[in-house]
Amino acid sequence: MIELACQKRQQLFDAMPDNALVLVGSGHEAIRNRDVEYPFRPASDFFYLTGFDEPEACLLMSKKPDAENRMAQRTGMFLRPKDPQQEVWEGKRLGVDMAPDVLKIDQAWSKQELNEILPQWLEGIDSIWLSFEQLDVWQPILQPIIRSLKAQARKGKVAPTQLQDLDGVLHEMRLIKSSEEVALIKKAAQVSVQGHLAAMQSVAAQRFEYQLQADVEATFKRHGAKREAFATIVAAGENACVLHYTENRAAIAQGDLVLVDSGAEFEGYAGDITTTFPANGHFSAPQARLYNWVLKAQRAAIDCIAPGVSYFKVHETARRILVEGLVDCGILQGDLDELIEAEAFKPYFMHGTSHWLGMDVHDVGAYKKSGVWRKLEPGMVLTVEPGLYIAPDSEAPEAYQGIGIRIEDDVVVTENGHENLTLGLPRTVTEIEQWMQANAGK
Repeated sequence: MIELACQKRQQLFDAMPDNALVLVGSGHEAIRNRDVEYPFRPASDFFYLTGFDEPEACLLMSKKPDAENRMAQRTGMFLRPKDPQQEVWEGKRLGVDMAPDVLKIDQAWSKQELNEILPQWLEGIDSIWLSFEQLDVWQPILQPIIRSLKAQARKGKVAPTQLQDLDGVLHEMRLIKSSEEVALIKKAAQVSVQGHLAAMQSVAAQRFEYQLQADVEATFKRHGAKREAFATIVAAGENACVLHYTENRAAIAQGDLVLVDSGAEFEGYAGDITTTFPANGHFSAPQARLYNWVLKAQRAAIDCIAPGVSYFKVHETARRILVEGLVDCGILQGDLDELIEAEAFKPYFMHGTSHWLGMDVHDVGAYKKSGVWRKLEPGMVLTVEPGLYIAPDSEAPEAYQGIGIRIEDDVVVTENGHENLTLGLPRTVTEIEQWMQANAGK
């Protein structure tokens, strides 16, 4: 990850104007309850540019003339110093002395030196680049430094005059993945596949949703993923009609469909898969009918992915087929185009079909340019996840009530089309039933 981070820093340097300074923080540990912290995961922008995963660190990237008036690029980092007593309790720290060699940066300091060192890096800088989402963090730090530099103008000190949002540049970089990044996402995706197969294999032996969750997440770790990319959803029966259901406490009944939405994180990159399968290994006729329409919509949406295709075309393609399915099942009545125009499908399909995927499961990058849906480009990675959710209190025919179905894969846009990164799962009704029959209890 360090070598990849060096490449990304150079890419950012190339995009930066002269006389600019970039500030990116790793984030802090958060308290779960009383004195127990959540497991720490660095901010994605920071990890993208450093490959370093300790809390309370800050990256500086400076692009300004050196003593010989040549434009120079420098990288520095504030981080936690070595502390033998704290390391007994919390684990080893990299420390200041080793940081330049390990992280391939120019300089490193203890985080306690920030107020002493940062003014030196800011002097003579025209623009400061940071995420505007972190303005509340940086303002109390930067304001007194800038005020002090301005007060020393008669001594030749020059204070920054511009504050720029780093997100527009950095997040566009993150949107287009390199071949190395695609390989990491593919690894995360394939580990995720194994977790979903484990759920399909063990569901018959589990009584509760959280037990199935345990099988999924244990499989991720056995295959080298240290953490999940997001909170795992295991939703049995009508719970699948709750889009972000994460309670995972309910009992699994034999006639239920089980929706599992879960992804592994590998080396900072996320997988994101949703499978829907019958707890007893056999779809009922209404379940199969709805499932087939969702699968048809998903496959058509994936098939249309290619460079130059509008991002919205993916959703538009899936949406039209889902509405056809709702009409076919007698859940909606009327002219197809009129139903789409009136958004009559919204009670049953209320979300988009895709989102960007990368270091964050809902990854960064603009979806529109100048108000227009952007065109897909090679290196973009997106999910394709149509669904139908027929709530128990809906106006649909009773046979379909309480059924929730979503099917999700991860797809990278290639030079000539696309590649599905999450191949390896049984997807058709027949494939799922045959696979579950052949693998149950193994």
